[in-house]
Amino acid sequence: MQLNGPARVSRRGFLAVSGAAAVTFGLAACASGASSPGSTSGTLKFWDMVWGTGTTYTAKAKRIVNGYAPSGGHLGVRYQSVPWANWNQVFTSAAASKTTPAVASGAAFLPFYFLEQGSVVAADDLVKLLDRNGTNDFLPGVLDQMKTSKGYAAVPWSMDLRVLWVRRSLLEKAGAEAPTDWDSFIRAGEALRKVGVIGLGLAAGTTTTDAQHTVSALMINNGGGMFDADGNLDCVTERNIQTLDFLGECRAKGIIDPHAISYTNTNLANDWTSGHVGMGFNQTGLDKTFRPDQQADLEVVSPIKGPHGDTGTVYYINPLMMFSTTPSQQSSEAFLAWYLDQIHQYWTSGVETDLPVKKSITKLPVIQNNKNLVKSVDEWQPVGKTIGARTDHAFAALNTVDGGSASATFVQQIIQGGQSSKRLLETLQTSLESVIKKKKK
Repeated sequence: MQLNGPARVSRRGFLAVSGAAAVTFGLAACASGASSPGSTSGTLKFWDMVWGTGTTYTAKAKRIVNGYAPSGGHLGVRYQSVPWANWNQVFTSAAASKTTPAVASGAAFLPFYFLEQGSVVAADDLVKLLDRNGTNDFLPGVLDQMKTSKGYAAVPWSMDLRVLWVRRSLLEKAGAEAPTDWDSFIRAGEALRKVGVIGLGLAAGTTTTDAQHTVSALMINNGGGMFDADGNLDCVTERNIQTLDFLGECRAKGIIDPHAISYTNTNLANDWTSGHVGMGFNQTGLDKTFRPDQQADLEVVSPIKGPHGDTGTVYYINPLMMFSTTPSQQSSEAFLAWYLDQIHQYWTSGVETDLPVKKSITKLPVIQNNKNLVKSVDEWQPVGKTIGARTDHAFAALNTVDGGSASATFVQQIIQGGQSSKRLLETLQTSLESVIKKKKK
């Protein structure tokens, strides 16, 4: 997720700055009137990040949670909104002091780190409860991404999926067709450049992870990724080199804006809406950042094929996790089972911009009446993978490298040019190895 305009807020745009310390903001600001940020006796505390449309999402979420009426002796729930700024410090500090909430939403790979640390409780019993209730209707492969050797680290509730958008009017102006593979992407990008339009919109400044998502999407599109099948770092591969060569060609031909190296999400959003960008990987809610009269000009195209015929993209599954500090594990499970039955309201009310992960929600008119969302669900989601693309499971190291400074420097160097693709990947490998090693100590 990222911030693409003033009405849209999500966590992806904040990852690059989350490491900047400020626990002074952290736990005190999150407490929202409570004496401790953890769960109070007799009440579950639910920490919920600021998703979707920001304040309107949070207001809706609070109304939903306030409507929870527990039965069977289960505990009630207190809702608490948590900003994305310094989210990692907030959660890790709370885990260290055992003041975590009972349940929480959060960054895609955070529950895997906490499960290995022993702070999160495996969600296996919750999954069994969903099975008994007949509400385990997640899209194919999504719940499987939560599975570890210690059980389900969390349950999914939404997905930040990267899809390829084009502006039809700009392609028509350039006399270009929508791309179907990397070669036709280059041709379309060159044609757009001749009419003064950027063919691959990116933002690679220090406050966004947008460019990192695009690079990951293209690596996966070419059957590559940063980790091998066993979950070990493996950045310097022929497929990854080929992906960076493709991006280098885009840069050399003016398909990538050199100013993107310092772009914020707002810069990129303005370029999209002003007609300066004609194509790019972005969230499934990109069209919602445009004026209503412009939205029909935006189209999600079918997944493009890489040089070897691969299709694919990156996605981030937004989790709901349960902490061991809960006053009642069964109450945590009962609440989340109920909550998952209510989340359709985020889409029907228009406050959520990510993709739903429950089949029942994808069949609602609000999804089915939007051709771009239908294509995202039907064509892009099945070929999506996490940044651990070549593995069949998630693991704690993904949380360590996701959105970190090493990845940020890497994409800026790609845009800047001047180094070989292999050299860039070797530097990334060394930097990530250092980060992971340091985190394990």
